[in-house]
Amino acid sequence: MPRGKRRSAADMGPGDEDRHYSKRRNTSSGTRRHSKSEDISSFNQKKCTAWFREYTSPDDPDTLGPEGMEKFCEDIGVEPENVVMLVLAWKMNARQMGFFTLQEWTKGLTDIQCDTHTKVQHKLDYLKSFLHEPSTFKSIYRYAYDFARDKDQRSMDMETARAMLQLLLGRQWSLYGHFNNFLEQSKYKVINKDQWCNILEFSRSIHSDLSNYDVDGAWPVMLDEFVEWLKAQREQGKEQSSGRGS
Repeated sequence: MPRGKRRSAADMGPGDEDRHYSKRRNTSSGTRRHSKSEDISSFNQKKCTAWFREYTSPDDPDTLGPEGMEKFCEDIGVEPENVVMLVLAWKMNARQMGFFTLQEWTKGLTDIQCDTHTKVQHKLDYLKSFLHEPSTFKSIYRYAYDFARDKDQRSMDMETARAMLQLLLGRQWSLYGHFNNFLEQSKYKVINKDQWCNILEFSRSIHSDLSNYDVDGAWPVMLDEFVEWLKAQREQGKEQSSGRGS
């Protein structure tokens, strides 16, 4: 999940998640040694709570904040921008991006039965598998909106929205690159929840050639404008190709 304004998920290339995971995992395994006989099936809630305290400060022992999040991500071998962190936050039902409360931590890690960073590493593929089930992905996608937006705003700012869309749809929606360019050039400064939810439905139902797009459909104006923009871009491309060929 994106971490504030330091670095957006949109900055990551298609292979960055796996490369970061491999790199961080090697670093973590080299700096933290555990017994090969560690039982990864048992779970101890007191141990889980004690582990949480490693990432918090005495001033606020029940909240894991941005600095603790950086250390936690390093220990489990992933970048904060990795989509698996969003899935983990969803498992915890975490309310605010960049923070875990003790209650959220306990809920999520009890669910996946993890009380050490090694056990979480063994669960990363399991967590990523939720992204491949359409109904569960939809739940994570919808959760991401309220999780990532500023809590004092009803809508999500465009920088955050584009980063989250890249994280969630960048690899699976063939028109994502065009849509991202459209957003960059558009008048829109925020995305509301209705627009957010409809972007997913649009990405799943409308063909890349737009052949099944219904101009009289109930899509938000933003998506109608995207279709008009993309058609104009494609028409302009055809004219330029025709001009070069004559």
